Amino acid sequence: MNFLKLMLCLMSFFTIGSTVAQEQPVVQQELEQPVGAPVVLHRDTLFYMYNPVGSFSKQERAAAISKRVKKLSEERFLQADSVKVVENVMTTDILYLDRVLMSVTEADAEVAEKPRQELATLYAAKIKESAVKSAEQYSLRSIMIEIGLALLVLLVFFLLVKYVNKFFHFIFRKIEEQKDKRLKGLKVKDYEMLTPDREVAVVLTVAKFIRLITLFVMVYILLPVLFSIFPWTEGYADTLLQYILNPLRNIGLGLINYIPNLLTILVIVVVTHYVVRFLHFLASEIESGKLEVSGFYKDWAKPTYNIVRFLLYAFMFVVIWPYLPGSDSAVFQGVSVFLGILFSLGSSSAIANMVAGLVLTYMRSFKLGDRIKIGEISGDVIEKTLLVTRVRTTKNEDITIPNAMILNNHTTNFTTCSEQSEKGLVLHTTVTIGYDVPWPKVHQALIDAALASGNVEKTPQPFVLQTSLDDFYVSYQLNAYTFAAGKMAATYSNIHQNIQDKFNEAGIEILSPHYRAQRDGNMVTIPAHYLPEDYQVPSFRVETTKEVPTIKNMSNQN
Repeated sequence: MNFLKLMLCLMSFFTIGSTVAQEQPVVQQELEQPVGAPVVLHRDTLFYMYNPVGSFSKQERAAAISKRVKKLSEERFLQADSVKVVENVMTTDILYLDRVLMSVTEADAEVAEKPRQELATLYAAKIKESAVKSAEQYSLRSIMIEIGLALLVLLVFFLLVKYVNKFFHFIFRKIEEQKDKRLKGLKVKDYEMLTPDREVAVVLTVAKFIRLITLFVMVYILLPVLFSIFPWTEGYADTLLQYILNPLRNIGLGLINYIPNLLTILVIVVVTHYVVRFLHFLASEIESGKLEVSGFYKDWAKPTYNIVRFLLYAFMFVVIWPYLPGSDSAVFQGVSVFLGILFSLGSSSAIANMVAGLVLTYMRSFKLGDRIKIGEISGDVIEKTLLVTRVRTTKNEDITIPNAMILNNHTTNFTTCSEQSEKGLVLHTTVTIGYDVPWPKVHQALIDAALASGNVEKTPQPFVLQTSLDDFYVSYQLNAYTFAAGKMAATYSNIHQNIQDKFNEAGIEILSPHYRAQRDGNMVTIPAHYLPEDYQVPSFRVETTKEVPTIKNMSNQN
């Protein structure tokens, strides 16, 4: 029936290159000829009218001829031999019986570059052929044949759907049988991303989606085939085919035209990739100490590499932006501006933290594993990012501190002092002792307590400073060197324990809080096992004097 037209539509998609190559000559040829009004019968163009006649424009003239030809094709008992060409003085008329179907003028013959009689004969043959063909298509016999052919197509489609479903059900069973065989799950290092059951479910979902796409394509192909069988629905077949062929043709043309831009983008990406790899190599060499740059520290290598890499990729994106498809469209630009405004309004604090993170990196205030103190927070640095720093305290608490807050506070790094100083970190604690105890004795007891503690260096030797002379006691500050900054809490605890033991052994009371000088009969603060066996609780010392009686006193008594 009309399958030739359907096949031509399908073949037109595969002739994109030749169409593009011949596009310019065709356009030039069309520009050379005047635009005509088509004479149409059931969507088939028979010929064109290029000249008006009297008060009729060429469009009105073509519409009137199309109406007469359509009426001719609807004749129940069409006599094709009755279509004749009659020569007149001014025109050559095409008649059917006694009806004038159209008139060919001398102007029409000049445009066609043919004699008037020959042109009229050619038009009459086309009208006769199309009318006969249309009458045959709309005859009862043709309709029955077309219905039979449509039923045959539906039967073939039903069988195809049936066997396609059987094929996919077979695939589904094979997929389920591959559980724990080929489909053993998916692991990334120690993390199990997909169990065997989940992997089977994912593969089944993909297979079912492919089946739906296949059925949809089959239905979409079926409809143009069915519509092309019947002449009155043939136009819908062309429309449905164009819905697929036009986008595919546009995509193909777009890909062909985009090849130069794609090659440019590929060159930019490849060059940027190898530049980044070279910078990564330099950063690794500097970080490992193999390459030394004056004034550039090893711990700057990785963050500097990350910053430069980000800038390179940002520059690469800016360069390839004009080569991206749709980058010059108003919608694309509007979305980009909207996202930029949204990012700038909602990320002010984040940007402040990022800038603070960069500043802290190059300030070298601390690094991972250092024991630091930020404000009132003390602990070990366990994570250092561009936005925040995480510190684990001695109580095993993880505290997240924004980098902007760190930059606005003073930071104490105990680890750096212990590692970079030849003597180590100085730990210090203060005790208060009464004035009645000789200071050399206190000094020696404090030094002995420090030396008896773990993690305290013997050389240089601990030393004592008398920081103040208060109302009731003297303040003695013990200072001891250590390289174990990460064990400060345990070291301080050992020093305090040993101070109590050494002072008790030396018979020295720690007057914190202070005691008054006199005793009221209470025990001293020294534990009992440090006191001698014959120790007695001190009591008040009361002295009495005997008064000699005088004459005056005696008289008063009387």
